[in-house]
Amino acid sequence: MKAIDGGISRLPPAPAWLPPEGKAEWRRVVPALKGRRTITKADLPMLEAYCLAAGTVRQAQTTIAVEGDLITTEKGDKRRHPAFQTMFQALTESRRLAAELGLTPASRNKAVASESGDDLGDFDL
Repeated sequence: MKAIDGGISRLPPAPAWLPPEGKAEWRRVVPALKGRRTITKADLPMLEAYCLAAGTVRQAQTTIAVEGDLITTEKGDKRRHPAFQTMFQALTESRRLAAELGLTPASRNKAVASESGDDLGDFDL
């Protein structure tokens, strides 16, 4: 991905309000984003939201790992642990935001194709 106008090379540390899992994700992705200079100050809330969602996925997975895949209801029925729904929603959001931030292979490849003019622009063949 090509650096953009206004892209910042010095991203701030993870926000204090992020849970530990979100802070860990921040520390994991920020070095690559700094190097590419594809994030502007206006994009920081999106980066925060991505890290929160990715951290929530990890928190929900930890809950499931500790408490098990199934819970027993008051009536004695077995049901899937409610953390699965939280994990699925956070995973969906984290994938969407990762693509917006250029953190997925597909989004990076799309940007490279656009930069090289391989997107067929106005269909001038």
